[in-house]
Amino acid sequence: MGLLLKPGAVVTLDGSLGAGKTTFAKGIGEALGIQEPIKSPTFTILSVYEGTMILNHFDLYRISHVEELETLGFTEPLYSGGITLIEWSDRADELPDDRIAVTLHIEPDYSRTITIRGPGE
Repeated sequence: MGLLLKPGAVVTLDGSLGAGKTTFAKGIGEALGIQEPIKSPTFTILSVYEGTMILNHFDLYRISHVEELETLGFTEPLYSGGITLIEWSDRADELPDDRIAVTLHIEPDYSRTITIRGPGE
């Protein structure tokens, strides 16, 4: 998927704890040629990586109020021309309509099901 993303793409990554959101983000980072280890930015909220394109990696798990996003400058990276990944996107109230939504499900046998919806789906 990372090889297909265009500058400005926003990808939301949702699923329960341990579903594989950060692992999915690592794969996108690898496709973008990022050498630095990609980690979940749970406590920093945003990590920025440089590869063939800038990768903005948000983790909104610790956000308790949507208003916190305003003070963090949440919307600026969305329109920076890089790739933006947002874990726990259900905690944001305004996301671009043209985003790609990825949902990861843990099945009873611990395998994963990944659903990807494109813009307008």
